Amino acid sequence: MDLKGRLKIAFIIIITLPVLMMALGGKVILEYLSVTVQHTYDVDADTMQVITNPLRILNRVTREAYNQIKLVAIREPEKFEDAAFIEKMNAELSYKYSYLVLRCGEEIVYFGGKGKPEEVVRLLPDFGEHNTDLDGGIYVGEKKPVLIKHQDFYFSDGSEGSIFIVTEVNVLMPQLRNSIIQIIVCMVAVIGITAVVLVIWLYRTIIRPLNTLKVATNEMKGGNLNYSISGDPSDEIGQLCEDFDEMRLHMKELIEERLQYEQDSKELISNISHDLKTPLTAIKGYAEGIMDGIADTPEKMEKYVKTIYTKANDMSVLVDELTFFTKIDSNTVPYNFMILDASDYFTDCIEELGLDMEVKNLKLDFVNGIEKGTKVSADPEQLKRVINNIIGNSVKYMDKPEGEIAVRLCDADGNIRIELSDNGPGIAKKDLPYIFDRFYRADASRNSKKGGTGLGLAIAQKIIEEHGGKIWAKSEEGVGTSICFTLPKLSIHKNLPPANSEYGAKGRYLKSMRLKE
Repeated sequence: MDLKGRLKIAFIIIITLPVLMMALGGKVILEYLSVTVQHTYDVDADTMQVITNPLRILNRVTREAYNQIKLVAIREPEKFEDAAFIEKMNAELSYKYSYLVLRCGEEIVYFGGKGKPEEVVRLLPDFGEHNTDLDGGIYVGEKKPVLIKHQDFYFSDGSEGSIFIVTEVNVLMPQLRNSIIQIIVCMVAVIGITAVVLVIWLYRTIIRPLNTLKVATNEMKGGNLNYSISGDPSDEIGQLCEDFDEMRLHMKELIEERLQYEQDSKELISNISHDLKTPLTAIKGYAEGIMDGIADTPEKMEKYVKTIYTKANDMSVLVDELTFFTKIDSNTVPYNFMILDASDYFTDCIEELGLDMEVKNLKLDFVNGIEKGTKVSADPEQLKRVINNIIGNSVKYMDKPEGEIAVRLCDADGNIRIELSDNGPGIAKKDLPYIFDRFYRADASRNSKKGGTGLGLAIAQKIIEEHGGKIWAKSEEGVGTSICFTLPKLSIHKNLPPANSEYGAKGRYLKSMRLKE
């Protein structure tokens, strides 16, 4: 869920959850109030009646007792002179928070309540006053509000008498006040619960991912690029976390590449220094021999000069190879792609190499398994460099008196595959996965006379990949090594650029590339 959706849900929760919880809590409180009133006063009343008209509820509480008093006043008024009868009725009313007051003329002859009688006596209506507010009762709102019902009668001696049912209104008001307080407390609790729910939800969905992102930032600032984070891709913060982790991986990759490049550069300098030291020492030694007059015959002089020339040429090869690799590593090598007949190109290339192999007493075997007319898009010069590098390694490390090098061409599912094999010493299994790494040499001690910078196969791999092909190696110690690579056939390579295009087979910008036949 995105951040906008979460904010919408939070807004809905803020509105609906308090309303629903307060409605539920209010309903429970008011129903409890209704049940309490019914149980306390023994009357049937719904919640709204208790809230909107509590006096009517109190009036109904004493209705039955009041009707009985009216009947007695009409039929048997002399009972009001019986103290036992009055006490009995007052006891019944006490359970309903009410009591009796009996007046004879202006004198109070019985007071069934508690407290000070004078506070109630002055509120009692006069004899014959029947101004009622609530079904035979009147409400008097003083410091001590009461509901009064009264009935006039005559004593047996003919004197005026009045009997009153006094109900204390305050006994119901505390229950209402308590209910209001409970409702207020319920509202505060609902608001608190809503706030807690929202805080927990927002913390888990927003704050926690941000804290995780902050921790990851601090880890990166401290140099720890292995601290990985993940997030829910369906929301913005989760996407930010994933983008941050991708950035971390990219930075880690760049730093590792930089460190590897620095390490490779140091190794290259070390290798070049070592490889240059040998020919330089030889050149210096033979030059000193000439200067000191040791080469005192034409034969010695010729030998010394040829040796100097050979060593200088070796140094030139090393420098050229390093310069070329620097260009190819920075993608600044100009490729001149052409449409070539693969059969004719490799036949001519092998024939040219065959002359060198004869001079070095090596047998070169060529098997052409592709049809004439099979076209490829390739830079003939760079492709020849690949073959020279591979065969040059075979020649350099050949340890057999009768060395053999075989070149085979064959079709391979829309590609042509070139396999160059030798019967040399082979490559150890532990070294085989690394032979295409730049500057890697199985002869790590570099004490042999083989020379080299360890760049030949790395250059070959880079060139083949720029041609859209793949390169790999197979080897067995003591048996020999095979280097294989593929090139896409032109019939499969459909998206070739036009003849004046400057984009190669992989779409990389090339400064001087053309296609021609």
